[in-house]
Amino acid sequence: MKRVLYVFALGAMLIGATSCKDKASTKIVADNVETASTRDEASKKVPVMQFEKSEHDFGTIENGTPQETIFKFTNTGDAPLIITDAKSSCGCTVPEYPKNTPIAPGDSGELLVKFNGTGQNQVTKTITVTANTAKGSELLRIKAFVTPKDGAAISVPMKNG
Repeated sequence: MKRVLYVFALGAMLIGATSCKDKASTKIVADNVETASTRDEASKKVPVMQFEKSEHDFGTIENGTPQETIFKFTNTGDAPLIITDAKSSCGCTVPEYPKNTPIAPGDSGELLVKFNGTGQNQVTKTITVTANTAKGSELLRIKAFVTPKDGAAISVPMKNG
């Protein structure tokens, strides 16, 4: 009885395998192959966000003195670049950018970064730019050495001994 079931199952698999091969080859449509090929080529095209600088140093500034800088970039890729978001590491830094505006290959754009100038000593802030590039995001940095306002006392923590 087991042999009969085994032979029957083997025969069913052979019939099923041969019939699937015949059907699969007849289902190929030349237009679909061409469309898929075109789609695959288009998916290889990606924008590349090339910045003139990725870091800006404001130098020594007085606490509370607002600062601004512009990060210029060019789309050196072969597809439209779209910036979907730009966030800073804290609320004291605000990026302004061309949100959801396609930037064609070869075209340039600007990202304005405003820093309210607060902090003390060496301050570094990062801006994460999210775009449709292969990496998905780019990192920019601003930094400054923040000094107290004139007449303000510098507080130095003391150790209790």
